[in-house]
Amino acid sequence: MDLFDKCAGFFSDPAVAQAIGYATNPRTAQAMGLYPFFIALDQTEGTEVVIAGKRLIMIGSNNYLGLTTHPKVRQAAIDAIREYGTSCTGSRFLNGTLVLHQQLEEQLADYVGMEKALVFSTGYQTNLGTISALIGRGDVVVIDKEDHASIVDGCRLALGQMKRYRHNELDDLDRVLAGCPPDAGKLVVVDGVFSMGGDIAPLPDIIPICKKHGARLMVDDAHSLGVLGGGRGTAAHFGVTADVDLIMGTFSKSFASIGGFIAGSEPVIHWIQHFGRSLMFSASLPAPNVAAVLAALQIMKAEPERVQRVNEIGERMRREYRRLGFKIGASETPIIPIVIGDQMDAIMAWKALLEAGVYCNVALPPAVPEGQSLLRTSYMATHTDEQMDCVLEVFAKVGRTLGLIS
Repeated sequence: MDLFDKCAGFFSDPAVAQAIGYATNPRTAQAMGLYPFFIALDQTEGTEVVIAGKRLIMIGSNNYLGLTTHPKVRQAAIDAIREYGTSCTGSRFLNGTLVLHQQLEEQLADYVGMEKALVFSTGYQTNLGTISALIGRGDVVVIDKEDHASIVDGCRLALGQMKRYRHNELDDLDRVLAGCPPDAGKLVVVDGVFSMGGDIAPLPDIIPICKKHGARLMVDDAHSLGVLGGGRGTAAHFGVTADVDLIMGTFSKSFASIGGFIAGSEPVIHWIQHFGRSLMFSASLPAPNVAAVLAALQIMKAEPERVQRVNEIGERMRREYRRLGFKIGASETPIIPIVIGDQMDAIMAWKALLEAGVYCNVALPPAVPEGQSLLRTSYMATHTDEQMDCVLEVFAKVGRTLGLIS
């Protein structure tokens, strides 16, 4: 068999597409106008986007605080380009560390209540580098079954063993940890806010189980920073920062840029700095991106009402979706899934919403469990009440037309 045969079959054979989780052949879906991925945006103004000349309300972005278009964030990036240029052209390990990186690391560590922080070029690389640096032969990493793919891939890259427990089921976490070798180094990694369900990891219940079994705890706060704990994340939300060992965050959500960081005790961060391959062998975050994060962080501190606003919108939309009859799972945050079930029903709903002027995302297996296809909606502090009124009106109309609600 030629290595590339599977690539051709993916586009020509429906059975191949369905075998790897696609409801229909991608080429066929594209031809039918039912392909929901890689859609090019002509313009984006935060709460609204333009696609093929048509303006839509955006409820599919992770721009939770609406800072990607903030004048101060834009200007900080522009000023950094003028001073530093567009790239560092080297890794953090060699010639790619700027004073800006160190300033950001100091401010982030202080913001999340940790001793030290380390900035990576993407959030994905942060999880890859952190987990693979810490989990060596004989160690065990235990993760929630709904943790982000970057956590899973970090575990795969590590030399130790990966184990999973059922989503937010603490008895199962206890069982899995109890089954680990007593002399093994153990790390539990959880999403603070789960990116598809919008539910929160119960850290106050997880921490005693970790301590019982001598396991360290890492929290991925990609979707928590700027949303929970006054913006400082899940541990701050629960008041348990002192009992969390590592906090990871990304800059591509509330921080209006790209990149990521890990924060913890100085010796642990020092270790990751020297053994995190995705840090050592990748070009560092460019200055304009770093400057944008610094500016966003200052705005988050100065304008806490943004965090309050995005949570108020999330609370309203959860209440209204439930009132209309939509299933939204256990969401507690501005990430609100509209659980539909069947793949094609979810795609048809996505298409109808798009045509009616509302942009959201559709999540299909394997991104979600089989039979749990959903529309992933998420909200920004800069959304207006009028925009939310319009979104609810469109959802009600589409839901009734397609028989999703009565």
